[in-house]
Amino acid sequence: MPPIHLAALNLTDHGATGLALACWHALVLGIVQGFTEFLPISSTAHLKAVPVLLGWGDPGVAVTAVLQLGSIGAVLAYFRKDLRQLGLGLLQGLQQGNLNAPEAQLGLAIVAGTVPILVAGLAVRLFFYEAYGASVLRSLAGIGVVSIVMAALLALAERLGRRRHGLGQVSVTAGWLLGLAQMLALVPGVSRSGSTLTAALLMGWQRAAAARFSFLLGIPAITMAGLAEVKESLTSPGLGGVLPLVVGVLSAALSSWLAIAWLLRFLQQHSTWVFVVYRLGFGVLLVAVSVGGSGG
Repeated sequence: MPPIHLAALNLTDHGATGLALACWHALVLGIVQGFTEFLPISSTAHLKAVPVLLGWGDPGVAVTAVLQLGSIGAVLAYFRKDLRQLGLGLLQGLQQGNLNAPEAQLGLAIVAGTVPILVAGLAVRLFFYEAYGASVLRSLAGIGVVSIVMAALLALAERLGRRRHGLGQVSVTAGWLLGLAQMLALVPGVSRSGSTLTAALLMGWQRAAAARFSFLLGIPAITMAGLAEVKESLTSPGLGGVLPLVVGVLSAALSSWLAIAWLLRFLQQHSTWVFVVYRLGFGVLLVAVSVGGSGG
């Protein structure tokens, strides 16, 4: 049986069977998105690799971006109190002419950290990705190699990191530097949370604090990425229509919430070595599949 590509699921031709299949694919992809968006293992890599390995074909960048809306809904709900405190802290700091309070500094750090990926993302979209991204950056071999490299960097950060700094000591400069690290996530396989977590550990952050800041820093980036692709996904075959799209976003939201809660608890008492081992194995698998001619 030839592989079923998500973009080929036309509901008019396949009727109820096509709708059910599209919903099933969307459910699986939403779960993959949710559990990998906030873990340092790259959601983009898994959303490319899992459906290809299952014979479904590459869902495409637009589908990947829209599924992120479920993740952003989860992170907004999970950190709603934190975001409220940050907003009030920034507002009070501006009103009083004093932005040295911890909440104001954290808010400014997130703003500063968002600038690099905005600039880089726009540049990549306009000048590089359309011409080269799909064939080079999103290949299984490329993603596999990147995953192996990021595993090595995370291992280095785990070994060298001093783990002294918490969120109360964050600065605008630190936010900018972590924003530069987040910018690397434009390369499929890097992982946005993985790149920021790795950089934060190298800078001496505590693991749980690094993860928490990574989640907050990712809110603007993944929100804009998802919203930028909503219109295109609603008017193209993508996930097979509006209902599968809703299924995918909801499953991504639930699994994202669970992943956030689990990772914050996990990193309070454990290291990141489990992710180093996983990323190394995942990368080797993708390279092996690609070399064997089974993947794209």
